[in-house]
Amino acid sequence: ENCGARLAHRISKSKFSRYWRRWNRFCRRKCRAAVKSNVFYWLVIFLVFLNTLTIASEHYNQPDWLTEVQDTANKVLLALFTAEMLLKMYSLGLQAYFVSLFNRFDCFIVCGGILETILVETKIMSPLGISVLRCVRLLRIFKITRYWNSLSNLVASLLNSVRSIASLLLLLFLFIIIFSLLGMQLFGGKFNFDEMQTRRSTFDNFPQSLLTVFQILTGEDWNSVMYDGIMAYGGPSFPGMLVCIYFIILFICGNYILLNVFLAIAVDNLADAESLTSAQKEEEEEKERKKLARTASPEKKQEIEKTAVEEETKEEKIELKSITADGESPPATKINVDDYQPNENEEKSPYPTTEAPAEEDEEEPEMPVGPRPRPMSELHLKEKAVPMPDASAFFIFSPNNRFRVHCHRIVNDNIFTNLILFFILLSSISLAAEDPVRHLSFRNQILFYFDIVFTVIFTIEIALKMTAYGAFLHKGSFCRNYFNILDLLVVSVSLISFGIQSSAINVVKILRVLRVLRPLRAINRAKGLKHVVQCVFVAIRTIGNIVIVTTLLQFMFACIGVQLFKGKLYSCTDSSKQTAAECRGYYITYKDGEVNQPMIQPRSWENSKFDFDNVLTAMMALFTVSTFEGWPELLYRSIDSHMEDVGPIYNHRVEISIFFIIYIIIIAFFMMNIFVGFVIVTFQEQGEQEYKNCELDKNQRQCVEYALKARPLRRYIPKNQYQYKVWYVVNSTYFEYLMFVLILLNTICLAMQHYGQSCMFKEAMNILNMLFTGLFTVEMVLKLIAFKPKHYFCDAWNTFDALIVVGSIVDIAITEVNALP
Repeated sequence: ENCGARLAHRISKSKFSRYWRRWNRFCRRKCRAAVKSNVFYWLVIFLVFLNTLTIASEHYNQPDWLTEVQDTANKVLLALFTAEMLLKMYSLGLQAYFVSLFNRFDCFIVCGGILETILVETKIMSPLGISVLRCVRLLRIFKITRYWNSLSNLVASLLNSVRSIASLLLLLFLFIIIFSLLGMQLFGGKFNFDEMQTRRSTFDNFPQSLLTVFQILTGEDWNSVMYDGIMAYGGPSFPGMLVCIYFIILFICGNYILLNVFLAIAVDNLADAESLTSAQKEEEEEKERKKLARTASPEKKQEIEKTAVEEETKEEKIELKSITADGESPPATKINVDDYQPNENEEKSPYPTTEAPAEEDEEEPEMPVGPRPRPMSELHLKEKAVPMPDASAFFIFSPNNRFRVHCHRIVNDNIFTNLILFFILLSSISLAAEDPVRHLSFRNQILFYFDIVFTVIFTIEIALKMTAYGAFLHKGSFCRNYFNILDLLVVSVSLISFGIQSSAINVVKILRVLRVLRPLRAINRAKGLKHVVQCVFVAIRTIGNIVIVTTLLQFMFACIGVQLFKGKLYSCTDSSKQTAAECRGYYITYKDGEVNQPMIQPRSWENSKFDFDNVLTAMMALFTVSTFEGWPELLYRSIDSHMEDVGPIYNHRVEISIFFIIYIIIIAFFMMNIFVGFVIVTFQEQGEQEYKNCELDKNQRQCVEYALKARPLRRYIPKNQYQYKVWYVVNSTYFEYLMFVLILLNTICLAMQHYGQSCMFKEAMNILNMLFTGLFTVEMVLKLIAFKPKHYFCDAWNTFDALIVVGSIVDIAITEVNALP
């Protein structure tokens, strides 16, 4: 042992060993620099792109030369990806290599590809099996996120949510297993009540029960399964109707509760991704500012520092900003709280104030109970009009021109705005009233003249606004706003359609069709609707990252679908024939299953409505699956698939359903909810933009709003002692409980009515209806005595109760009058 240790020590201290270690360190350093260079990075991306083209070119009935090219390209790309993996392992070391999640993923895919190639070349297995891993290589394209911060943050947030999703999937899996076992106990072997029809969604065995429960969770055709369950127990009567409880609990707990947790996870992770992206943008701006400050001259440094101080000072001001359509913020709208005016539509207190007491209630004491918060929409604040730009309009009208000042005053008047909204409504009604079949009808001729009037009015409106704000050259002009451009486009289309001669009738029709955009002009005049549309535009503009991720995943699943199902979804119209060669001639069928009505039909070899013969049709088929529309039909068609150009065999490949389940969980349950979550996050962020530069947080703002909007709630207490006793009774807890019991009993009586009820039962129900109506009438009379009509009808619930009671009395009276001989 000592000799071996001495020998190893001498070798390690030898000159050759030192040269070898030095050369090895030099090579690893160079290789590390190479694998981390941009050239190597984009070279790998290019190879992934070639791999994508190779996989996407595969389709049904492809020529032999294309198959050979694809096999050769696959082997070459596999060798290159193997070389990349080995080079990274050598340069970075095994420990550093396997730290990266992408590197571990690459290693798994490459090792799977090598194993597949060995097994296929040695003819141990057919060239399918693990070939699906080729398609998973497409996920390597996500490496491009290295230079795409927002996409990188989105992918990182999706990966970070894997833990939450894994826990949810485990819960979902246990939920499905429990209801599958329960369904097998309730409905196993009982869906065979109709021998003329073979049902696929059954509970006859455990795998089929799992598929049926999963189908119910997606909500597709779940009611048909429930109807089959009811019919299995004798139809819509006892005990058949009891089994619907199973399906209702399954659907509510699974679809409404568990699956919506995916949406909650999506919103949470998207909020994190958006906040991370915003923080990175601020850091980049700060770094850019420091970089400019280091490289700039002393004068330039002072200017940069001055700009930074101004921006910080600007951010410290509390301003309420409205976001324009192009994403820019106009000057802050000044709001004076002192100018508060009560909203005309605001619910006025029925009780007199201290400043102006009512004469009739002068002797009645008022007892303030506490502040009543009001919605923010009730706080009506006067906003100052948009100021007139300093530049001239049409190079003629200066800012001080009297005509321009009058135009500015007119277009900012509320009467003018409401009048234009009214004409937009009338114009929309006239468009809806046109006869699309008889173009020269008298009605269309009348509406044509109305259309001319509306076009003239809208043209005058635009002319006034252009005169007030200018056309488009200076900031704040009419055409600098996207919504104003929409108005101009709609009016221009109407003017052009009137100006074109009848010889160009097709052009006129096309232009007149564009008049349907006219109702969109209301967006620019309704502030709430305008904010909603702006949020939609912002969501569409920034939703590109999610579209990229979803499209890539959709493309990957489509490629896998081509590998699994290309050419295997064909079938003969005569189910007794299995191949295209056999599917010839004619066969006998029976109309509506009647033996006495035979029909002779030609055999034809037909493909499924949705197939996987190429990547494009596969993406379309999978998109329909993601919408849950008719996906069980495609699922069972795929389960019955056998080989290319061979007809279906019943339940031949049940395990293939795993492909559809994984696709639905990833795309439909999660990624589609990502879109919804992104819209929610966008609306929340746009709502916070109004308070972007406010130093108060959300809770502090709510406290301030509560303090501003709180009003004392006055309680009416009668002074008359007899009226006070009635008031005390109707306000007591026992009276409320009594009325609640009466309402519950009345509801039970109404629910007991059914088809085919006896005359005695019907008469008893009528008597009970009169009794309950009388009791509710007594309640209304007591409350009218206690509160007086003035205070009684100030409560919306009391008004609703009164309408119900009066309606019930009228219904009973009409019924009794009709029953008279």
